[in-house]
Amino acid sequence: MNLALALELNVLLPALLAGLLVLATHVPLGQEVLKRGIVFIDLAIAQVAVLGVIAAEVLGFEAHGWAVQAIAAAAALAGAALLSYAERRFAAQEEALIGVLFVLAASLALLLLHGHPHGAEHLKDVLEGQILWTETRILLPVALLYVAVLALWFGARRRFGRAGFYFLFALTVTASVQLVGVYLVFASLIIPALAAPRLPFAYALGALAYALGLTLSLTADLPAAPVIVCTLALLGATVWRIAPSVRR
Repeated sequence: MNLALALELNVLLPALLAGLLVLATHVPLGQEVLKRGIVFIDLAIAQVAVLGVIAAEVLGFEAHGWAVQAIAAAAALAGAALLSYAERRFAAQEEALIGVLFVLAASLALLLLHGHPHGAEHLKDVLEGQILWTETRILLPVALLYVAVLALWFGARRRFGRAGFYFLFALTVTASVQLVGVYLVFASLIIPALAAPRLPFAYALGALAYALGLTLSLTADLPAAPVIVCTLALLGATVWRIAPSVRR
């Protein structure tokens, strides 16, 4: 029993830490996304980052290597630059253009994976993520990036233009997608900020959802990302319904 508990904690703790790292940046960025009314920007930038990852791996670069990170970041930054331009020039159509960018990036990713022997499995991995198999060695560089993002966000965001926001957003999402997958990235960005706009409550809601979702996933042998997303949604709906004071 003690050995089984130790093994579960060995899986659970790195996964929970990965989730908390993602929440640390995505909750405040999610508040800004909701404020700007560009909810689907996360899915679009995440999908562009995924396209970069897939392209790099199809070209033969080592998965999770620095070359893959650079290509994914470059793709996400290019997508962010395009959306920043769209916000300036086509503000009324921006949400529609975000949707176009998402479906275009998704389609290109499918074309790159066509004929790949493990294409379907690889696509599932980047969408659903592999949070339960988080390796502690990859958490430190992600944590350092997030610390820099948070320092810039809370210390200098008033001096950022729209381009600065998109730049930070793209870098953050690029790292997060490879850490927890597209579904958890979107859910972590939107649900806590929507259900509990006050930052401490949003953080608490997200942390509780990750802890409960990961525990349920392990004990019931269910895929982690869908369970965590459902837990986030259920807790968010509960807070929305019975604790409206946290939204003020």
